[in-house]
Amino acid sequence: MNGTVMKKYAAPLVAAVLAAAGLGAAGPAVAAAAAPTAAQPASLRLMPLGDSITWGVGSPSGNSYRGFLWNELAAEGHALDFVGSGRNGPMSDPDNEGHSGWRIDQIAGIADSVLATYRPNVVTLEIGTNDLNGNYQPTTATDRLSALIDQITNDAPDATVLVGTLIVSTATTEEQYRADFNAKLPGIVQAKQAAGKHVRLVDMSALTPSDLSDALHPNDNGYSKMADAFNAGVQAADAAGWINAPAALGAPVKSGISGKCLDVNTGSSANGTKVQVWGCNNTAAQLWSARSDGTLRALGKCLDATAGDTANGTPVEIWDCNGGGNQTWQPYNGGYRNPASGRCLDDPASSTTDGTQLELWDCNGGANQQWTTLPVS
Repeated sequence: MNGTVMKKYAAPLVAAVLAAAGLGAAGPAVAAAAAPTAAQPASLRLMPLGDSITWGVGSPSGNSYRGFLWNELAAEGHALDFVGSGRNGPMSDPDNEGHSGWRIDQIAGIADSVLATYRPNVVTLEIGTNDLNGNYQPTTATDRLSALIDQITNDAPDATVLVGTLIVSTATTEEQYRADFNAKLPGIVQAKQAAGKHVRLVDMSALTPSDLSDALHPNDNGYSKMADAFNAGVQAADAAGWINAPAALGAPVKSGISGKCLDVNTGSSANGTKVQVWGCNNTAAQLWSARSDGTLRALGKCLDATAGDTANGTPVEIWDCNGGGNQTWQPYNGGYRNPASGRCLDDPASSTTDGTQLELWDCNGGANQQWTTLPVS
């Protein structure tokens, strides 16, 4: 076949392959092909997120796909930090957010907190197996997955989310639903891309039943194939210019009252959880980030003057970030002032008692209104 004929058929063939993968003409794979290779591979703060497959069940070492992926990314020159609240396997950086037996809704229950704590710039997401295999509302599982992706991109707007299709299994219950689940993912991903979100589909169809250690989990050959697929997603996203530098992590906000910090009660991310003074302990409940929109955020939620009230004594809590004036805080006289009320973040009566809920009060420059200012990120 001469060069002209090859060119004639090459472009339609590429378009057809992309369409079959659910990426479309405007998808990131096209951008990756058109963009030059990044001069310097992106620095990665990567969160492996999912169920027991992420944790590493079936892997003799427990490294899951994570060990293979780490080695590939390191060899390609990426500065690496895997992040998460769990550690499994002997690999050099075993941090991950894999939870054996968990469904999509259970991952959603911790997403706000872990994303706020670790602020990844890449999330590798493999979830849904337990919804299908457990026959847990399987026909709406992709709706839950779509909502989880939105939650991740809202909590970590600078992050790229790589969504893996569900791997092959030999479990009859899961297999009756898996093809339909996977068939819906390209449309979900395309919709996120159309909304301007950095979400990419990662095809796990290279795995076959011979790559399984049991009915649901890969052996190391299967995990190696998963790593190859996620690595291809990282490289395409990097070439497309999607991967931003890792955001600054939160830090404690120290009170002018010695030894006390701004704290979310019990580390709960539930709306309405009180914000209080507590002995400084550097836990996630005390890690705050000051954002460019004027919000102060911890555990994925915003510091909030309750019900939008502006009176002296209005209690302060955390709530879903909504852009309200009661969630805006300006550095002022060594502390934080809420411009909607004109009042400051205040420790009532300069209390040193752990658990004292903070409130709004007329700005007076006292030690009980002094809070170490964090840099805007």
